[in-house]
Amino acid sequence: MEKSHISVWDNCLHSIKKFVDSQAYKTWFVPIKPIQLNDASLTIQVPNNFFYEWIEEHYVSLLRTSIKRELGENGKLEYQILTSGSSSGRSTKSYSPSSSSASIAKVPSQANEHKKKENEIKNPFVIPGIRRIKIDPQINRSLQFHNFIEGDCNKLARSAAYAVAKSPGKTAFNPLVIYGNSGLGKTHLAHAVGNSILANHEDTVVLYVSSDVFTNQVVQSIKNNAADDFVHFYQMVDVLIIDDIQFLERKQKTQEIFFHIFNQLHQNNKQVIMTSDRPPKDLDGLEDRLISRFKWGLTADLQEPDYETRMAIFEDKMAKNDVDVPYEVRDFICYNIHGNVRELEGIVVSLAAQMALTGKTIDMDLAKSVVNQYINKAANEVNVDFILSIVSESFEIGVEQLKSKSRKRDIVIGRQVAMYLAKKYTDVSLKELGKIFGGRDHSTVIYSINTMDDLLETDDKLSGKVDLLVKQIKSNLK
Repeated sequence: MEKSHISVWDNCLHSIKKFVDSQAYKTWFVPIKPIQLNDASLTIQVPNNFFYEWIEEHYVSLLRTSIKRELGENGKLEYQILTSGSSSGRSTKSYSPSSSSASIAKVPSQANEHKKKENEIKNPFVIPGIRRIKIDPQINRSLQFHNFIEGDCNKLARSAAYAVAKSPGKTAFNPLVIYGNSGLGKTHLAHAVGNSILANHEDTVVLYVSSDVFTNQVVQSIKNNAADDFVHFYQMVDVLIIDDIQFLERKQKTQEIFFHIFNQLHQNNKQVIMTSDRPPKDLDGLEDRLISRFKWGLTADLQEPDYETRMAIFEDKMAKNDVDVPYEVRDFICYNIHGNVRELEGIVVSLAAQMALTGKTIDMDLAKSVVNQYINKAANEVNVDFILSIVSESFEIGVEQLKSKSRKRDIVIGRQVAMYLAKKYTDVSLKELGKIFGGRDHSTVIYSINTMDDLLETDDKLSGKVDLLVKQIKSNLK
């Protein structure tokens, strides 16, 4: 039975379908139409030049194998690309899977005009004129690995980020999810990866985008009936860095589009890096299918820096701002400011400004006034000291006793209440809470919080007491 262009293409599709996922098949192969078959040359029509470039870049080997199976060693595939602005205008591009050269022909829209230009090229699967897309990576050039201070609090995340920067898409850390509280360096680390890749992998397309911007782009693409173009654009990126993925919660259409982008990037060994304020498993408003994919790679947390790391960060900020701070002042600041690295930088800038504008010497009195501004500023966010003070008053137990190792029942209950409220209403890490409450490890803090959850379910008197404390906290937040 003589082969037709339809039967040949149907057989090709049957083979191709086994090697691509359903979404990719639907996006990139279903729209293709077989046009004609002349000897061993099959002509297919694709919607536009972008479509053609994507097919050539990502599926040329698959097409070559399929055509060879159907049409033999001398089989050829030609494209008709519909030209925008003209229903009749089209260009035809062809390659031979078995030859060392390829011919490219432009067919004008005017009837009976068939000029052909032939070009010899070294690689028959790269068509002249196709270029990598040029986009602004949106990377902050000042955020580099060399100015990211490493400590025990961030060693895993920093090491994984550095490995990804050296071999994007080729490590087991894909995706790489970096999470932690605000101000601990998530964004810095993400930009550092982007900067390193741009410096060492010239042809790699890197793009940083915040979740808010990504969501707005999705909305605009839908309004303009350009959602497919939006997805296609993101699928051309080699390294996608998306910041604050927690803001994708409960945005179903944005999640759906991101799901398809993620799948295509991951399937093609493109690197995805994400940051979040929580680990993926705690992102309640995200679809399960997204969360499961986020777990394919590595999830690394950033914890609050310990005293030594805070001191190293502070001294780094001092050097950059050309300000000298006496050791005892540095010690006081780093001991009292621990929740947010940005606050350390803010304090250095404030001290430098005070010195430059007023001529004041940087001493302990000046440091205390500046630190108090930050502590007072944080009062409306509720801190551990505030919680300790109200628990101390309510349970008639001294703050030092709450922080002690005493095993007296009333002190243990008060301490567990304080831990429970501190975990619920502050950003202090479990590790840091353990240090505050008598040098305990984080597992002890977790046990105390779980115990309190159980007690509040069964002890009405204790539950009422805690309810009053919660009201005080919420009142302070207003």
